[in-house]
Amino acid sequence: MPSDPDTSPGFLAAPTRFLFFTGKGGVGKTSLSTATAIVLADAGRRVLLVSTDAASNLDEMLGVPLSNEPVAVPGVPGLSVLNIDPDAAAETYRQRVLAQLEADATDDERANVREQLSGACTTEIAAFDEFAALLANQGGAAASAWDHVIFDTAPTGHTLRLLSLPKAWSGFLAGNDRGASCLGPHSGLKMQESRFNAALAALADPALTTVVLVTRADASAVHEAARTAGELRALGLRNQRLAINGVFHASHPDDPVAAAIEALGREAIAKMPDVLARLPRDEVPLRPFDTVGLPALRALLGGGPIPPLVPDTAPRVTLPAEPLGRLADELAAMGHGLIMVMGKGGVGKTTIAAALAVGLVQRGHSVHLTTTDPAAHVASTLDGTLEGLRVGRIDPAAETRAYIDRIMATRGKSLDAAGRALLLEDLQSPCTEEVAVFHAFSRVVNEARSAFVVLDTAPTGHSLLLMDATGAYHRQMTRGGAANVANIVTPLMRLQDATMTRVILVTLPEVTPVSQAAALQDDLRRARIEPWAWVINRSVAATGTTDPLLRARLVGELRQTARIADGLARRTYVLPWLPEPPVGVQALGALVEPSPPRS
Repeated sequence: MPSDPDTSPGFLAAPTRFLFFTGKGGVGKTSLSTATAIVLADAGRRVLLVSTDAASNLDEMLGVPLSNEPVAVPGVPGLSVLNIDPDAAAETYRQRVLAQLEADATDDERANVREQLSGACTTEIAAFDEFAALLANQGGAAASAWDHVIFDTAPTGHTLRLLSLPKAWSGFLAGNDRGASCLGPHSGLKMQESRFNAALAALADPALTTVVLVTRADASAVHEAARTAGELRALGLRNQRLAINGVFHASHPDDPVAAAIEALGREAIAKMPDVLARLPRDEVPLRPFDTVGLPALRALLGGGPIPPLVPDTAPRVTLPAEPLGRLADELAAMGHGLIMVMGKGGVGKTTIAAALAVGLVQRGHSVHLTTTDPAAHVASTLDGTLEGLRVGRIDPAAETRAYIDRIMATRGKSLDAAGRALLLEDLQSPCTEEVAVFHAFSRVVNEARSAFVVLDTAPTGHSLLLMDATGAYHRQMTRGGAANVANIVTPLMRLQDATMTRVILVTLPEVTPVSQAAALQDDLRRARIEPWAWVINRSVAATGTTDPLLRARLVGELRQTARIADGLARRTYVLPWLPEPPVGVQALGALVEPSPPRS
């Protein structure tokens, strides 16, 4: 079948050296960035595809092992892929800081510095250091070796944090050569200042950098893209384009499911905020295949033959999963505890968390629903109040301000003016946010000892950084002898306690979200946290659609559902695709109505 040239997006016409693909989780950033890299390499360019996502699945899509050094992609001459591995970057950073210690430093002093450098903030800045080296044309994988460097970024909140780091650290380091931060001696950080400034300049140069805001034809994703566009402009990244991925056109207008999906998409595009409507726009149609493997990735942007539709042999099946109301029933039987809803960005964690919170209230419990997600959509998803339901948010900025005020009022109380000034200067470090957010998280975990707390977590990579901080605190608190730690109960220990915490993994019935949920499950198990259940969200399998494209995609859905049921999940629950997004207390409550007794 011939290729589809009409789908070639405008950002491929005259691409800048640096291309950033960013947006809400689940909108297809990895698919579009990878397909773009392949198109450019097929045209004879030297291309480096870089993932800044701690939960990247580029290895699965391209069939190559990821490394923190460029790896050539077989079958695509000129294309290499690099994954900024946060753990490897952090270890390299620790070694560099340790090398700055005096030669006569004791083993205990070195061990103490290593422990100080074990937190999520060190991981974050170390990963950024690798990222900045590419932008500043420094380091082993210098940008000069490539015609194009394409960044497949983490979900929006984490990416905004990453892109704000050059300005945050450059401001912190300006005129500051005293003391030490959680990243080591400031004198050591000073050597990174020129790199940070060069990275910031490259990001802001429209001749060098283009930001591709990726969204779906979905109201929440469009509004997230609009918010991101404004925040990136404030950071100086003004050369932006909009890519609307997965645009669906119904083949059977009389199919109510297909008609509803198309109508919702048209409405989201028609009502997009002006900040997006003014941008150059590309639309990529929904494809009937998963974007895994080179043929599918080449076909995504019209660079290769489009595979024919899979014959419509998908059976009408009963999914091996229980309804969401059954999950609410079983959680309510706990009486109290922490319900952590986790998963890849864009899979519907906020909807599931809000629905479970409403369901627990329906069953007679008081509930605190809160979130660690920088995007924080909980309030808009509830769109109302419910007696017995308290809604909160772990707001990094507010928590950081409160933490600084608390430290200044306690540790700073007995210091003289110079000492207070030095303490406040040190607290202005961007990594103070890590400590403040962890303390807020710890309070939420502790609250669940006597009540229900439903926690809507940030997308996978950001949540893993929080888990790293939790683990670092646990190691610090339990380093003493048995007599000192016998009565200590850390937040990590409460997360490991299955009578206290139930982790719910949310996924879509697609290969990438399922693979990333499985990887997250492996990470949690290494921390001795056992996920309790999986929720498959937005299942089309039970809708009875007759649309050929949707039916073709249904084959892949059933394959992933079977994969989950055949060993990944101990308990599986399902929420079908709904023609109207479940927004508001009443709509959420309808998702978790008490289930009839099993026959």
